[in-house]
Order: sequence, then C-alpha cells, then structure tokens
Amino acid sequence: MRISARADYAVRAALQLAAAQEAGPVKAEAIAEAQGISHKFLEGILNDLRRGGLVHSQRGGNGGYWLAKPAGAISVADVIRVVDGPLVSVRGVRPPELAYSGAAESLLPLWIALRANVRRILEGVSLADVASATLPAEVSALAEDPGAWTNP
Repeated sequence: MRISARADYAVRAALQLAAAQEAGPVKAEAIAEAQGISHKFLEGILNDLRRGGLVHSQRGGNGGYWLAKPAGAISVADVIRVVDGPLVSVRGVRPPELAYSGAAESLLPLWIALRANVRRILEGVSLADVASATLPAEVSALAEDPGAWTNP
C-alpha cells in the first residue's frame, strides 16, 4: 500500500484542525505554514475535505476551516478516502472486483486480507487519537515492533 502525498497532507491538515477544534476557524495559510505544505496544493485538498463533508469553511476576515464533526468521530480512513478513494486497490480495481485463475487463484484472498488489515488500522484510529498522541493499543504494539521500522 502507498500513501500518496495528497493523503498525507490531507491527514496532516485535518490534524491541525483537530488540534485547533476549540479555537475556531483556521486559515489555510496557517495550516500550510504549520505543516510545510504548499498553500495552493492545500487549498485543493481542503476543498475535497469540504465536499466530502469532513470540514466546513467560511470566507472573510474571521473565516477559515474547521472540522465538520468532533475529531473523535473522524477516522484517518475517512480522510484518505475523501482525497484518494479506496484504501486498497490493485491496478486501480477494488479487490472484490478481481478474478484470478490457475496458480494465481489464491492471490485474491491475500488482497482481501490486506485490505481488511489496512481498514482495521485506519478505521480504528481517529483524528483525536493522533492529535492527542494516544494511539489504540493494537496500533502502538505494531509500531513498537523493531521490525516494523526496517525496510527489507
């Protein structure tokens, strides 16, 4: 699985909004500066998040962006899906729509299992979890495995 720059930036922007949830609207410029994201690129991402129902926006001097729901009700998966589509695809196709034959026949259950694990992690972690640095125990345990930090 690959996390695109667009998805990474979207999650980071959403986390900035989660951290400022009580402070009111946050200007796109402030998010861009805080996260080191191109302002122009970020505007497109914020528009996707707005169209996807995850953020609200208001124009004007007191305007900006804010989360449409509490940070605890928005998963990392929600953000990624809004900007990038399905979490796992093979050649741009969702795994259940694939078919293999012969020696590759058992590849489909492998892709389905991969998708299930990715979903379990990304749907199980909310913006509030990440913003407060309190990841679920299962996620923390996976990240604490020294092998998780190496690239074979």
